[in-house]
Amino acid sequence: MCRSIKTLRPPYTESVTEDDVRAAALQYVRKISGFRAPAAHNAEAFDRAVEAITRASEELLEALEVRGSR
Repeated sequence: MCRSIKTLRPPYTESVTEDDVRAAALQYVRKISGFRAPAAHNAEAFDRAVEAITRASEELLEALEVRGSR
């Protein structure tokens, strides 16, 4: 699933931008919803999901401890 989403943690990626995390969240929401771009009546729910997954992903990446990286 979502094979085009890149791994966003060291050592795979040294620097991760907010745009990188949001792009991954967008890919995920597109995949599970089945919509590349939602219809107007679904846009708000789609956008909320992207933002929630972006926040959760940022929290995860900040909390991870990668062995051997220090």
